[in-house]
Amino acid sequence: MALLLPLLLVFVAFATLCYSSPAGFTEGAGVLPDGLNAAVGETVMFNTTLTPTEKPFQSVNWNVNFSTTIIVVINSEESIGPEYEGRITFFTSTASLELRSLTLGDTGEYSVNIVQDGKIQHGRTILVIYEKVSNVSVTSSSTDLVEFNGSVSLSCSASGSSLSFLWLNGSSEVTASDRVQLTDGGSSLTIINVTRSDQGPFRCHVSNPVSTGTSDPVNLSISYGPENINLILSPSQGYFAVGSDISLTCSVGSRPPAQFKWFLNGDQLPDPGSELRLMNVNMSQSGNYSCQAFNSKTLRSQTSQPSDITVLGKSSSVKPSTNLPIEGTSVSLTCEASGSVFTRNWMKDGSDLTPTDNMILSDNNRVLTFNTVNRKDNGEYFCQISNPVSSDGAKYVMTVNYGPENVEIKGPNKINIKGTLKLTCSAESTPTARFTWFLNGTEILTNSAEYIKEEVEFSDSGNYTCQAWNNITERTSSSVVHGLTVTDQPSGCAAGCIAGIVIACCVIFAAAVGGGYYIYKKK
Repeated sequence: MALLLPLLLVFVAFATLCYSSPAGFTEGAGVLPDGLNAAVGETVMFNTTLTPTEKPFQSVNWNVNFSTTIIVVINSEESIGPEYEGRITFFTSTASLELRSLTLGDTGEYSVNIVQDGKIQHGRTILVIYEKVSNVSVTSSSTDLVEFNGSVSLSCSASGSSLSFLWLNGSSEVTASDRVQLTDGGSSLTIINVTRSDQGPFRCHVSNPVSTGTSDPVNLSISYGPENINLILSPSQGYFAVGSDISLTCSVGSRPPAQFKWFLNGDQLPDPGSELRLMNVNMSQSGNYSCQAFNSKTLRSQTSQPSDITVLGKSSSVKPSTNLPIEGTSVSLTCEASGSVFTRNWMKDGSDLTPTDNMILSDNNRVLTFNTVNRKDNGEYFCQISNPVSSDGAKYVMTVNYGPENVEIKGPNKINIKGTLKLTCSAESTPTARFTWFLNGTEILTNSAEYIKEEVEFSDSGNYTCQAWNNITERTSSSVVHGLTVTDQPSGCAAGCIAGIVIACCVIFAAAVGGGYYIYKKK
């Protein structure tokens, strides 16, 4: 056997020489696939396109890079190159070859020469070996940022060969833009002037022709606001009697939650928090009230428009059991006066009050009680008091807080890509409800009845949910869902357009028939 391999090589060289001449042998079609990819440590199969045969091939020669012999077979006698002992399996029926325990050094051009019945068939293919993707991880230069005032760099590292990098924000691919830079072959992601939409989660997806890997998510905390500040006065009237209780509530969009200050005529009040309660007011508390919100992360502040409160002094008053009546609860109005009172008469909205089933007058008409107040009880209640020498009166405007209920979303169900999307959420509620928007269960907007996006993308398709909340009743509505599909198909003539055309045609036809009939009758 020591002399067998050199003899076999001489024979194969002679066969190859004969293959190049026009006589004796004919050129066979390529018998190997165009190219193969495999991973380190795996097994690759070089399958020929030959039909299996029981008759042994006259000779088969497998080599790599035209210089290293893998196996030579002549009349069923095999000789294997020393580098491939124990790593290959030769299939005698098709001349196919299996190569195991692959290394990066196995990358190269593989060729086979097959002699059968005096004909030579030849095949060549390229095998590329890759290291599998592993150990994918992401590091961030910072995770605590301020909207419009910070930048962040994310770096992706992984083990493997011939790596390709793809960044994901949630389920959406991150692409380069004026604010987004992809460098170092895509392994580094830099976002300039971050916005709240850049909070993530960010993942790095790494791939090569034989494997893939994805990092753990990285979330960013983006601080923003305060914005959309709103001052709510309850009761909502501007004039109050001495002794009234007044509530002012300040709402604002902010992350983290804002800190609040209150001002009367420009002078700061000692009261903190988002709500200011004025109990048993007197005339010295009249003036312009405003609130200021401050975000300790963004170092930004916003001040509300002032709300004017005027406290009037008089000898009579109507005091409610609560300044925030809520539908379904019990409320009492008490008519108080200084001095002697002989009679008390109640009026509602300028007419004598006729008690309904849910009203009770007691204590000589001093107390008007609503067993279960409802929104129909809204209005101005006036208590006329008198004695033999004087008369006076006091009023109370009752606003029954209720809801939210009957939440509704208005807007398109289908919109072309790059179009402007506007969805409007409404609810029956007093005071006006606050709204939170969700897309496929993820919060996208707060404190706004409208959701507007200037240029929609396919990723904006899904179920938009609007949830309403009343800060007085402390009730939250059932969520209402509005489906939206973003499409790139142009819209045709809608059903209303078609109906208009049909009606127009009918009108023209009727006019023609009527005109013809008129001419006929005249003749």
